[in-house]
Amino acid sequence: MELHKVVALLGVPARAAMAWALVGGDALPASELAYRAGVTPQTASHHLARMVDGGLLAVERCLRYRYYRLASPAVAEILESLMALSGPPILKNRPDRAAVDPLCQARSCYDHLAGSLAVALADTLRRNGWINLQERDYQVTEIGEHGFAAFGLDLPALRHQQRLFARRCIDWSERRPHIGGALGAALMTRFQESGWIRKNPGDRKIWVSSVGQQGLWKTFGVDATP
Repeated sequence: MELHKVVALLGVPARAAMAWALVGGDALPASELAYRAGVTPQTASHHLARMVDGGLLAVERCLRYRYYRLASPAVAEILESLMALSGPPILKNRPDRAAVDPLCQARSCYDHLAGSLAVALADTLRRNGWINLQERDYQVTEIGEHGFAAFGLDLPALRHQQRLFARRCIDWSERRPHIGGALGAALMTRFQESGWIRKNPGDRKIWVSSVGQQGLWKTFGVDATP
């Protein structure tokens, strides 16, 4: 990637702001990037298309949504260097959604867990070496193979299901990934069987029991207190 082309693309303040919003490794929808940069969705879509065409950003689909991320770690390094010289753009931040939306902490996403709890679980499993991010999905490490087996999951059987094994699913409230696919569904089922979580039929909201709070902390190192 030629430096003068990168500089030209980032010379527009809105583009620089949207690219900077992605420097942490998140994948965000155009609507969120528009909000962060303080521009209209139409303006954001135009600028995002230019950055995708220029090789700065990559785009991926999750259900009916399109999520944008930096194309590579090299782009993040270039951004860091440029912002060290010019100073980073000022981004708008949304208020804490968890304070106003009870679904933000824990809810069902089809057959797997979503919300801040699910994102925290994925983050902790990565940090502890149970899973790695491989392209667009998760890969279970040798440590994870033993850990999940000890938790009662049959990973070989899950891998033979006619679906993705460990899908990297972007969380709409956290705008960061949680674990979907066969592994995500198996984890949620195991949590329910263990009495760690419960949900009412027809309701997406999930409640974590006191037993679940203790179990999630002892087993995975995840703080599930409200």
